[in-house]
Amino acid sequence: MTTHALTLASLADTPPEPLGTVRAGVQAVIGGGPDNWRLFLEAVGQLAVSLVIAALILGFTLWASGWAAGLVRRALGQLQRPGAPDATLQGFMASLVRWVIIVVGLMAVLEQLGVRATSILAVLGAASLAIGLALQGALSNVAAGVMILILRPYRVGHVVEINGKVGTVKRLDLFMTELSDPDNLDIFMPNGKVFGDTIINYSSPANRRMELHFSVDYDHDLDQARAILLGCASADPRILQAPEPWCQVTALGDSAVTVTLRAWAKLDVYWDARFELVQRGGEALQAAGLAHPYPHQTAVEKPPKPEPGPKAPSRPAPERAREGRPDASQAPSQDGS
Repeated sequence: MTTHALTLASLADTPPEPLGTVRAGVQAVIGGGPDNWRLFLEAVGQLAVSLVIAALILGFTLWASGWAAGLVRRALGQLQRPGAPDATLQGFMASLVRWVIIVVGLMAVLEQLGVRATSILAVLGAASLAIGLALQGALSNVAAGVMILILRPYRVGHVVEINGKVGTVKRLDLFMTELSDPDNLDIFMPNGKVFGDTIINYSSPANRRMELHFSVDYDHDLDQARAILLGCASADPRILQAPEPWCQVTALGDSAVTVTLRAWAKLDVYWDARFELVQRGGEALQAAGLAHPYPHQTAVEKPPKPEPGPKAPSRPAPERAREGRPDASQAPSQDGS
């Protein structure tokens, strides 16, 4: 009976936490007693109510995070200049507000379930090194996103090249940048890799220069080819005259001379002007008789080497020695006759 009384007393002294109440109720049931099952069922009911409240808090947190993100986006749109909203800043700040509300809501859910914030902070403090190592990638992405937002190497809607990938920036949030490439594929890049790599922005300048290379035969008039290409550039109203088009011989190849045409155009008409100028320049050169030269090779034929003749048979050394000595019958006598 003393054991039952101690169990009930400990259950009565348990703090009003769902998990602690259920734990005390289980201990009371194990210890026995007529009222322990009633206390256990009350603890389970209290836990169920706490779970329902925690679920409602979580649902409200998710709804509030989306609503607050939209509110921040609209507020920033009204504060900025009319007709020129900064979608990059709106998306980044909306993402920041959304995640802050989600973290606060999760802390409230844990509080409802009986997990004290002080306990969570104590655990985080004890495991700060391990957590820091585990989250260093995510934290570096957040820091890189803040630096991108401050330095503004690109904005939403700009065409950029990052890490060899070319696409239009669709979104910039706390952790990653989303691109849409010319094939309409979505490319997701962590902000840490984006900020640590080379970024080429094709949309930031107002004008862009095109450089076109044409091949001309060595026998053709190079001054005529330059005049034809400059005339094609001047005839296009999309080509800017300041700075004026430039055309010079830039290379002497194996079978052709390279004539380079450089011209400037507005960014919104750059690609159309470039492609059409290539076509018109090639057609104008062909119409003037300056056809595109094809690679050719020169074959050099050498006369065959003469074949060596048959070798004379070798003779013994004594015979060669006798040929060098005079005959005894033909040798002069001692008396001179």
